[in-house]
Amino acid sequence: MKLSLSVRIAESFFDKTKTSVPFEDLVALAAESDYHAVCMRASVAGVQSSTERITEVRRQLDEAGLPVSMVTGDFAIPENKEAGPSALRNITPYLDLADALSTDLLRVSMKTEEDVPHGQRSADEAAERGMRLAHQSHWASPFETIDGSVETLRRIGRPNFGIIYEPANLEACGEPYGLQALEAFKPYLFNVYIQNQLAHPKGETELRTWTRGPFRFDHIPLDDPRGIDWREVIDALLAVGYDGHVTIHQALAEIMEPSEAARRSAEYLRTLHPFDG
Repeated sequence: MKLSLSVRIAESFFDKTKTSVPFEDLVALAAESDYHAVCMRASVAGVQSSTERITEVRRQLDEAGLPVSMVTGDFAIPENKEAGPSALRNITPYLDLADALSTDLLRVSMKTEEDVPHGQRSADEAAERGMRLAHQSHWASPFETIDGSVETLRRIGRPNFGIIYEPANLEACGEPYGLQALEAFKPYLFNVYIQNQLAHPKGETELRTWTRGPFRFDHIPLDDPRGIDWREVIDALLAVGYDGHVTIHQALAEIMEPSEAARRSAEYLRTLHPFDG
């Protein structure tokens, strides 16, 4: 498995439109902490960005020897808003962005039954260009639960449309997040996101899930043992033979500097697995 650092590490949890540090500093952080790739989001470069900006981002990554593990091309997708699935109505600019950043994996969003045929058509267009689409395990979406995720993926029925496994969101929706989840996701597993949380009734942050209503939690560092059982997660990934990217996807700007978050997260994960690429 390979470690990837999402630029989300420098975003606010509540504002996904910008980062708190320049991109060149994020690239340096990833390189210094021996990450194998960077996960790109629209806060740095998206479909709204100029050609010049995208070219500069690609240049900085190339100089650091860091590929892009995946692209999230706009703000509506990670904001989990009703407009999130609009990318599936016109996937071409997103595929162009992925091509410009030399990655074959794009994150997309779905909300309703009507999004399924658009997902199929977008996957077909992506396949023509040798690219893949993936939906995150995410609250307030058809991918809240294990069964719902698998059923949606079966209905889309495209080998290049898969899932981004994310255990914290599964926990938020009352689902098991270990081996049971990964055995179900194995045929569709394209990427892994990890972020930590401490669930409790008076948590500072609230999510409104479809399956269990409100879920409250606090953001905590990845190495805080009160949250997700990362030993269980890593063992389950190894058990299903996953060898792709594991991405630090947590917005930690509210509790620590991005430099500390990137370093501590990588150091901790390497106590569980070598992540030698």
